[in-house]
Amino acid sequence: MLGLIFNIQRYSIHDGGGIRTLIFFKGCPLYCPWCCNPESQSFEKEFIKLASQCIHCGTCASNPLDCPTGALVEQGRYMTVEEVMNEVLKDEIFYHTSQGGVTLSGGEVLAQGEFAKELLKRLKDLGIHTAIETSGAGDWETLAGIAEYSDLILYDLKIMNRKVSHEVIGIDSSITKEHFTKLISRGIHVIPRVPLIPGYTMGEENIDAIIEFVKQNSVQEIHLLPFHQYGSSKYESLGRTYTLIDMKTPTDAEIAAIEKKMVKAGLKVVIGGM
Repeated sequence: MLGLIFNIQRYSIHDGGGIRTLIFFKGCPLYCPWCCNPESQSFEKEFIKLASQCIHCGTCASNPLDCPTGALVEQGRYMTVEEVMNEVLKDEIFYHTSQGGVTLSGGEVLAQGEFAKELLKRLKDLGIHTAIETSGAGDWETLAGIAEYSDLILYDLKIMNRKVSHEVIGIDSSITKEHFTKLISRGIHVIPRVPLIPGYTMGEENIDAIIEFVKQNSVQEIHLLPFHQYGSSKYESLGRTYTLIDMKTPTDAEIAAIEKKMVKAGLKVVIGGM
């Protein structure tokens, strides 16, 4: 069994608590305009071009792997579960001493469900804390199987209106909500995360709908992830156009207003995630 992985990030202190290793799965069925990891979207290997290293020799025209300066960096590597485990276990001592662990991210983890499930099972067998990041974009059986071996699920709630969600990011939000509710009903530790994107997710109607939904599911903690432009240069490196290049990041006042509304509703709010 092979998984397509585009990055393994060691010594992370985000996305699950403690010192963690983040495994980034390549491929996502959604097309969020604000995605800060565009190299995670395609289900195929691709190359990022480092313009500062390119000498315009033309060698890459026949085979990108022949680039003499390393200006073309391949994104995506097919790995076995054993190969990923070998990387993960290099830092096993840190997981136990810091109450950390391993988080599967993406892309969308559910798109490589069987690989993810087997990897999580191996980690759980060793007593390593497991977490996944997901938008719920997949079938329920796959998510349920993965959840069985996940100590924590960081679950994106983006656009709550069904029609708008489908048009903007490619998923009917009723699917997202249904899967979220099922996870909660099984007693699984789920933390909703809301990307704060001006013009997309920060409207009063959308924020109110998110608050109502998480309260209905007896969720007490929510994470807010403010929009940033850190990944914008990656689009050019991939030969793509980034449509939100002129979008401003949310102001402190805008973030504070949303936080205040959520706190007033009885929610514990974490800015930027754990």
